[in-house]
Amino acid sequence: MSAVTSIPAAPNAVALAHFAARLAVETDVSDVAADLAAKVSVIVVVDSRSRESWDQGHVAGAVHLPTAEIAAKAPGLVPKEATVVTYCWGPGCNGATRAALEFAKLGYRVKEMIGGFEYWAREGFPVETASGVTRRPVDALTAPVSGAACAC
Repeated sequence: MSAVTSIPAAPNAVALAHFAARLAVETDVSDVAADLAAKVSVIVVVDSRSRESWDQGHVAGAVHLPTAEIAAKAPGLVPKEATVVTYCWGPGCNGATRAALEFAKLGYRVKEMIGGFEYWAREGFPVETASGVTRRPVDALTAPVSGAACAC
């Protein structure tokens, strides 16, 4: 018996609805990096981690807004017409999900950056600290090291 097919795949209509819904609320680090590099003005990237985590390193160009402060501070920091992209540490952390929920409660359009800061750094995108902006080497287990796009 197949471990994969022991539970049959969903009917096409169910699969279409499921995957379209996921893409409506999730984005990945490569797409966020491309939009930031292109200076796309309709997105605001929000780091929902603590001050200590932010200071350790964050997405260059992100706004620091810990989840507990979103309700009080978001209206003064984030334009209502923006699409908000939240992130936290990584795939093992649901902080970005909690932050996205807070933005959704306020009526913002919001997406969660899957992979979080971990995959941002591992894929070699710009990391900002008090010392400036740096890039880590690309982790060959997470992204192409040749500079070519993964074409996914």
